Amino acid sequence: MLAYLWALPTTIVGVLLALPVLLAGGRWHRVDGVLEVHGSLLEWALRRWVPIAGGAQAMTLGHVVLGRDATCLARSRDHERVHVAQCERWGPLFLPAYLVASLVGWWVHGDAYRGNAFERAAWSDERSETPS
Repeated sequence: MLAYLWALPTTIVGVLLALPVLLAGGRWHRVDGVLEVHGSLLEWALRRWVPIAGGAQAMTLGHVVLGRDATCLARSRDHERVHVAQCERWGPLFLPAYLVASLVGWWVHGDAYRGNAFERAAWSDERSETPS
């Protein structure tokens, strides 16, 4: 329960972004205590507003994961759950810390996404859980 409360400010941002998607006919499911939302509005936004090549399949904000569609949510679930855990650890500091990590990633590695320590940890954790 404390993890949900600590991550609540970031979760509220996720819920606020999910509301227009749901009002526009999007769908939602609760999976392992996380609200997963998808719909055409998100498909459009994640392709165009996320500054990585091709956009993002999904994005985590607290205990809310916003995805292009159900397939993208399923495909990215392990990766996004690492971000949920990060939100539980960092609480209201997660979004500012993620932005700083993006700036550092851009400065040090030349890539705000691949150089971001939160993303690197999520990709690393995801690979370690995937059987060979």
